[in-house]
Amino acid sequence: MRVVVAMSGGVDSSIAAALMVEAGHEVVGLTMALYDAGTQERRGRGGTCCSPAEIDLARRACDQLGIPHYTVDERARFSAAVIDDFAREYAAGRTPNPCARCNEQVKFGPLLARARALGAERLVTGHYARIESGALLRAADPSKDQSYFLFAMDRALLDVVEFPLGTWTKQLVRAKARALGMPNADAADSQELCFVPGGDHGEVVESRARELGLDLAALEPGEVRDSAGNLLGEHRGIHRVTIGQRRGLGISADRPRYVLRVLPESRTVIVGDADELDVQTVIVNDFRRLADIDESEGLVAHVQVRHRGAPHPAIVEFEANQARVRFDTPVRAVAPGQAAVVYVGDQVLGGGWIGKV
Repeated sequence: MRVVVAMSGGVDSSIAAALMVEAGHEVVGLTMALYDAGTQERRGRGGTCCSPAEIDLARRACDQLGIPHYTVDERARFSAAVIDDFAREYAAGRTPNPCARCNEQVKFGPLLARARALGAERLVTGHYARIESGALLRAADPSKDQSYFLFAMDRALLDVVEFPLGTWTKQLVRAKARALGMPNADAADSQELCFVPGGDHGEVVESRARELGLDLAALEPGEVRDSAGNLLGEHRGIHRVTIGQRRGLGISADRPRYVLRVLPESRTVIVGDADELDVQTVIVNDFRRLADIDESEGLVAHVQVRHRGAPHPAIVEFEANQARVRFDTPVRAVAPGQAAVVYVGDQVLGGGWIGKV
């Protein structure tokens, strides 16, 4: 069987490809060029998904495995679907989740189309998650689980996508890579957004906002007030803060203060005490279903509202493409714009984007 493996350049996708080769499949490696490189990436800094340095590592890994490798230009799609969305969300006072958007808009549908054009029957990636009997499940290793970012996969993809690392640990992956002599066996995991070199997302938002013709006044400094309305200081722009943030707010206070709300109309940031971050009900917009759900009454489930966050027990009620999540106990620092993903046991039932809290 011919399969296409999405090769990011990291060790995970390289070992996913190696496992497909060992299984006797005809394997093709496919890497997406997603953004224009900065100076550090051109010099081989790496460490980010699909950077030019990582593309070179993917090519070398394919050479090591004796399989063909192709690079496809998805910069325009990635720019429009991920980076533009990133800028608009921050400018609107929300906290975007670009990795989930990328999986939704770029990495699966378009890659599957490319795979089929190459005559492949399946698309394989190095994500830490499992697909069993048409259901998306958490990875066996909870410390590496990436199912949270995959909720927006089209349900039909569950029949043609494979995650061979779903039962592996990172330690086993690296050991396998060393045994195979892979060039990226000990390469660092991606730790930052691929299109935000140096980690300053504020500059990226400002630059893209100018290109999109957004209202740049919305990104100017504004007031920081407490929940009683008292003026405490001035922030550097609403795109540089997120719910729950404590440091870098430009205020002096007698106790720790956290961002409670962002008011984009007035560019005001409201701060308060930690317990004021607690919320019990969350509205989830654009809810995507990955499984059949009995929606005649509230669904007893667990809901995860941030990557690496614990899933929280809740009752979920559905209406069209919206869900209302009522947590059993209050959950702290829920940020509009982030993903809320619904689980029953290890299975992902679906998810959407956090709206009103």
